[in-house]
Amino acid sequence: MRLHVLVRGRVQGVGFRWFVRDQARGLRLAGWVRNRADGTVEVAAEGTSDALGRFRAALADGPAGASVASVDDLDPLDEPFDGTFTIVR
Repeated sequence: MRLHVLVRGRVQGVGFRWFVRDQARGLRLAGWVRNRADGTVEVAAEGTSDALGRFRAALADGPAGASVASVDDLDPLDEPFDGTFTIVR
């Protein structure tokens, strides 16, 4: 299963991408996370339904210092993931 979301709120400059990467790796998800110019964070992940549900809940909480306003679904991606979870710069 796949997840592709846009996280809004105070999510840049607070270690959010590293938090997302650590959460994803702990749940054995593949995919990526990146900052967008508009101040949001985009996340794409692939894994089991259970792991993705736990991951989405973690995104909604965020790390200390972040303030997540919403986690909005985006259109699914067709791109292949390479089995790792990375921060895209």
